[in-house]
Amino acid sequence: MRILDAPARLAHPNAMNALPHDVESRRGFLRRAAGALLALTGVSLVRPVIATAAVRTTRLMPGTHPTPRPGIDASKVLTRAQLTEHPAAEPVFEMVRKIPQVVDGIRCQCGCAELPEFYSLLSCYEADGMAQHCVICQGEAKLAYQMHQQGKSLDQIRAAIDSRFAQ
Repeated sequence: MRILDAPARLAHPNAMNALPHDVESRRGFLRRAAGALLALTGVSLVRPVIATAAVRTTRLMPGTHPTPRPGIDASKVLTRAQLTEHPAAEPVFEMVRKIPQVVDGIRCQCGCAELPEFYSLLSCYEADGMAQHCVICQGEAKLAYQMHQQGKSLDQIRAAIDSRFAQ
């Protein structure tokens, strides 16, 4: 006899006796449900630990700073006219335009270094770079500019940026 849905069983009283052949017992169902619940709980307890460990290893490694490219200039840094959405960021962009050879030797610590088109902190100030709205990119550039004005070397600037901004 074919298996009928609930409304069809109510319409056909004799059909109520026609149950599927593989009806499982309540005890069997509860065993399987408890096992599945325990398995899911175990997975959910293990995953956060694994995810936390992965995040910690990526955050503790600040990464290596790039070598400044020979002949690099600020020709690709966004201009005042291009900063229409974030005009308050223009002074920082002006600082970067003055020291592109320094900024090109610094690895940005905000996470944009993971992007494939990224090379250095200078990349954050070019095209659609996130320095328009990112306080980390801007803070690193301000610190680099101030330290360069004080006569500090690129290695000293890198160390200060790593100390202040590395996550």
